[in-house]
Amino acid sequence: MRFAWIDLREVPRPQLQAVVDAAVHTRMAGVLAADAELLATLPPTVTRVLVPGGPATTAAKKPGAKEAKGDKEQQETRSATDAKPSAATGSSADAGIDVLLRTFTAQDQLDALAADNRATGATPVAGFIDVRDDRTLRLSCAGAMVLPYTVIHFADPTKIPLEIVLAAAESAEGKLVTVVGDLEEAAIVFDVLERGSDGILFTPRSADDVFALARLLEATTPQLELSTLTVESIRHVGLGDRVCVDTCSHFEEDEGILVGSYSSGFVLCCSETHPLPYMPTRPFRVNAGALHSYTLGPDNRTNYLSEVGSGSALLAVGADGRTRRVVVGRAKLESRPLLEIRTHAEDGRLVSLTVQDDWHVRVLGPGGKVLNVTELQTGDELLGYLATDKRHVGLPIGEFCKEV
Repeated sequence: MRFAWIDLREVPRPQLQAVVDAAVHTRMAGVLAADAELLATLPPTVTRVLVPGGPATTAAKKPGAKEAKGDKEQQETRSATDAKPSAATGSSADAGIDVLLRTFTAQDQLDALAADNRATGATPVAGFIDVRDDRTLRLSCAGAMVLPYTVIHFADPTKIPLEIVLAAAESAEGKLVTVVGDLEEAAIVFDVLERGSDGILFTPRSADDVFALARLLEATTPQLELSTLTVESIRHVGLGDRVCVDTCSHFEEDEGILVGSYSSGFVLCCSETHPLPYMPTRPFRVNAGALHSYTLGPDNRTNYLSEVGSGSALLAVGADGRTRRVVVGRAKLESRPLLEIRTHAEDGRLVSLTVQDDWHVRVLGPGGKVLNVTELQTGDELLGYLATDKRHVGLPIGEFCKEV
């Protein structure tokens, strides 16, 4: 599970108490500070991370920022001091400290940190490293293998070094914490190599930043309870405009997107991952339906297919109800003959779908069975999703609304 530590050291003083309160209220995993007395006031539900002797991390810099003259020498001098064992190490837990964070810039300093962690009864010691070249990258990989937490600031905007550390530490028991400069970078860091950094270290400017970070951490896609729909009729309705949704992801064979004419019910439309006799597969595509149709996206939000375009986010849905977020690369609107499929759920609810009238367009049935729409017959079973909410501009709302 991904997590975040809040760095209090550069929070504006007028905002400090509000940020601390927000971190506790949102159940942030940890709070980092150089003030042991401040950390001691926090509840034990928060991991209290102490930086002995002042700041041990480098604030995240925007791409292209210059390093001040002498910064490197000062950092290395401070690093050597921070890496030395402290007399307070063994008693930090009693003082309300859960983790000590020390900087390492050389292998002998890393070895010292690892030795501290092997000491019986000692407070866990995390390591911080500033990665800016191949030597420090290799050292960060070594740290991630032996320390309970390795906090890394990457000097350059590329995420390739993070990918290398993630790959090197794949089997490690410790946690990797990446310093981020803003929430946009945090979202990217959590997606690197699909796994992402275990955690992030973030300096908020206000309590609002903490609450925004909490929303980011909670952004998951739900497990949907799919329903069995029974076909009532299929009808050729003539020419209209239909939308192909081309995503930036490779669909699994039992995946597609949910599409329906009514906001109360959707049919699981199959991706083009299955071979066709006259054209190659398009495993990124769903031939979704007529442009008026609803499709289900993240956060229980619907969009008309006419609104879907490059950069939109939708839900890929599997036959077992699992979901994941996918990004749309483009949507193709073309005029084609259309077919209306009318179905009903076990509770009698009508679920309708209008799709391109062609054999190669498919929907999914129970168990992920692939069904060509032009071969559907009365009584056939499809997979779908029944929504409990009415919709207004795509948002769920409790109001009277009848769709026919």
